[in-house]
Amino acid sequence: MAFLTDEGRFPWYRRDGTKFSSYLVGVAGGSASGKTSVSKRILKNLNVPWVIQVSMDSFYNILTPEQRNEAANNNYNFDHPDAFDFDLLLETLKNLKEGKKVEIPEYDFVTHSRLSKTTTLYGANVIIFEGIFALYDRRIMDLMDMKIFVDTDSDIRLSRRLIRDINERGRDLNSVLRQYLKFVKPSFDQYIQPTMKNADVIIPRGLDNLVAIDLITKHIQSHLREHRFNFRWDLTKIVCDEELPKNVIVLEQKPQLKGIQTIIRDRSTKRDDFIFYAERLATLVVERGLAELIFKECQVETPLNIHYVGKKFDGQLCGVSIVRAGGTMETGFRRAVKDAMIGKMLIQTDSKTGEPSLHYTKFPPNIHKCHVFLMDAQISTGAAALMAIRVLLDHNVPEDHIIFLTFLATPIGIHTISNAFPLVRICTSMIDPKVNKETLFIEPGMGNFGDRYYGT
Repeated sequence: MAFLTDEGRFPWYRRDGTKFSSYLVGVAGGSASGKTSVSKRILKNLNVPWVIQVSMDSFYNILTPEQRNEAANNNYNFDHPDAFDFDLLLETLKNLKEGKKVEIPEYDFVTHSRLSKTTTLYGANVIIFEGIFALYDRRIMDLMDMKIFVDTDSDIRLSRRLIRDINERGRDLNSVLRQYLKFVKPSFDQYIQPTMKNADVIIPRGLDNLVAIDLITKHIQSHLREHRFNFRWDLTKIVCDEELPKNVIVLEQKPQLKGIQTIIRDRSTKRDDFIFYAERLATLVVERGLAELIFKECQVETPLNIHYVGKKFDGQLCGVSIVRAGGTMETGFRRAVKDAMIGKMLIQTDSKTGEPSLHYTKFPPNIHKCHVFLMDAQISTGAAALMAIRVLLDHNVPEDHIIFLTFLATPIGIHTISNAFPLVRICTSMIDPKVNKETLFIEPGMGNFGDRYYGT
């Protein structure tokens, strides 16, 4: 089981592109001790965005046919450490803590099998990992910022387990009791209860202990305020050299280009004209971006039966637009690239703090094999661009395979991106001098590009 408690996602990097580390809480305890309920209550009480909960129940080992037959006859010990895939669990939690995308397995307790279906999760401000052996493996405990053990009376745990297994897993009373006496209780005494000594905090009575849960919540909130939420995008701390970075390509400023820019910037331009010239400009930017790809020599035969030696792009190309202003470049991309694959991501930026958050992604499954044209109408502070690039890197797109296409950029945004990701190339039609420190709008700029294009 795994779930995300908010649709957005925290910007898990600093201005130089280095990552924040998520706050990982481990919650252990016996079967039916109330670990899941305590975890949910902590997440609810935290009242902060971008928190996730991961259950150890998703990481049972894949059973052999013989083991599956034993499980069907209630003769397999699911409460033994050997029942879990600790290596996969370690890799998953490590990636989550670093903000990387992971696939959480789904386990069917009726058929005792790991399903092919998975749940996609990213890292978050707070990750709560709960399971009977959450505090068993030293490698996993070393990742944790806080370790909790939920200590509940054995009779209460048994009664809860009876209700759960009978109502939710289709078991009968006698089989649950036999399994409890043969496997669950001995495993708790031998393996689980001794892990209590690894805990930083012990919560007696589980969910009923509101005082302990409140103290834990306040401790985590205090840590987040001190180390995580100081995000304000301070433009005065971003240093820009006079020369543009070598990875920045600016279209040659010919009269035709300046003419298009003049029409687009004019606040009195009608929407139909704005759309026409925006798509024309997008095509120019995309074509300039295509010149940055590697082409191989290719020989063809012309209609006059004469051989011609030319060039051919020998890779795969994918466009990714940052919704919604980046979508204004899609028409130009399709005009320049036949049968173009296009992915999307939605990133919303707080107008007061400049803090971006990720809300949606949809990419082709082979994006990691592609050169990617990342498209957005404008680069202001570079905050949204940083997040977009990090998302692509999380999907295993090589940094030097990313080319950022934009109509307009600022020196602050360009240097921010280049300092964090020097291998990412940036292609823009023009550079404007500054960003308004209050509104974070580019000056003189083009206005709100998405509103003007879509008529909203």
